[in-house]
Amino acid sequence: MDRFAIGIGWRITAIVLLTVALTYLYLQESNGILLFPLLIAHLVLSVNLYRFVTSLNRKLTRFLESVRYSDFAVAFRADSNLGPSFHELNDQFNEVLDAFRQARAEKEANLHYVNTIVQHVSVGLLTFDAAGQVELVNQSALRLLGTYRLRTLSDINATHADLVNVLKSASTSPTPVSYQTGTDGELSVRCTAVRLRGRLVTVASLQNIRTELQQRELDAWQNLTKVLRHEIMNSITPIVSLAGTMRDIVETDLVPIAEASLALEPDSSATDKAMSALLSPSFFASSVTDLRDALNTIEQRGAGVMRFVDAYRHFTTIPQPNFAEVSVAHLLRHVIQLAQANNQKHPITILTNNVSPNLAIRADADQIEMVLINLLKNAVEILDETPNPTIKLEAVTDGPRVIISVSDNGPGIEPEALEQIFIPFYTTKKTGSGIGLSLSRQIMQLHGGQLTATSIPGQGSTFNLVF
Repeated sequence: MDRFAIGIGWRITAIVLLTVALTYLYLQESNGILLFPLLIAHLVLSVNLYRFVTSLNRKLTRFLESVRYSDFAVAFRADSNLGPSFHELNDQFNEVLDAFRQARAEKEANLHYVNTIVQHVSVGLLTFDAAGQVELVNQSALRLLGTYRLRTLSDINATHADLVNVLKSASTSPTPVSYQTGTDGELSVRCTAVRLRGRLVTVASLQNIRTELQQRELDAWQNLTKVLRHEIMNSITPIVSLAGTMRDIVETDLVPIAEASLALEPDSSATDKAMSALLSPSFFASSVTDLRDALNTIEQRGAGVMRFVDAYRHFTTIPQPNFAEVSVAHLLRHVIQLAQANNQKHPITILTNNVSPNLAIRADADQIEMVLINLLKNAVEILDETPNPTIKLEAVTDGPRVIISVSDNGPGIEPEALEQIFIPFYTTKKTGSGIGLSLSRQIMQLHGGQLTATSIPGQGSTFNLVF
């Protein structure tokens, strides 16, 4: 039997009986002491009946409040014993709340998934509203902007005063806008405005295109080097070969003729005198010597050009790095030992800072050593005529980045030359090939890092390896 109906029935019956009793006693003019407890019982039963009947409304109110405030931990089971209809109603309420709970869990999981992707991508992403309030920003954007926190666009006024205007103007432009962040960075800014529930939100992407531009420049130089090497080698090789052949002809054919002329005795006739002059030992000695020297020069210089051009083969054949965890402190100690061993005749003070033994980079140790040794070698050569020559080899951290710097107190590099020192074949040294810094930058690019240079003429230069 439906317990809800039974509960209503006995309560109504009790109220009716109490009403009859109160009416009877009142008409009999009974003592008020007897009427009072019956009246209290009547009121209690009336209130209980009201609450019992309206319990369904309260349950609906609790259900709607839990949905409104996303409180899906509520369970409806207390009155399931009142009958099948209440049991079914509670089950439906619980299933609806469970569906909301699962939907919220899926929404949170999707939001976490999207946020993980946003934080993982190397492109800087940020969103802001019309008032400049930043709603979402990833670590890549913070790194590109050189800040650790970004709540409003005005937070970057101190470091990037013009970027706020660039972001606002880019939202109305279909093409990316370029923004210069300094000597080692150039951002491509692309913005898209979307309307979410009536609010205008701008989604901005920031990408450092300096590395990409350097890579494209490097690819162009490599392709040009391959073509030049192919053409030069094709032209020089036969010249060297022919010069060697002609030198052999001189040694095997002309030299014996010169020696044979020494045994001839010229006649008195004019013709014999002319032939005698042509075949004189002095004539052959000077001619053969000049010819031999010329051919030796051609052959040697041709071979030198071949070796010089072939050396640039390494510029286009750098192997991919074998990445491993490399201790920066151990790397610097090893590089300093190699540099000092190679410069015993001209000792130069090499200073270093206290590097944490826990500081490490993911790199190919052999390739990075080659870069550092090349930079130290350049510094040693530039300090040849500098009093109290000093080189500083340091490693510091800058947020997620590790920067290894090589500094010297030499004459520095002129601004015009500083812009070209990484171009292949360009050199400011008399005996330089112009390939070392290009190779070093290429190695750093293969490591996903950068090689930058700063210099003040008369005060020295600094090269930074940014990991």
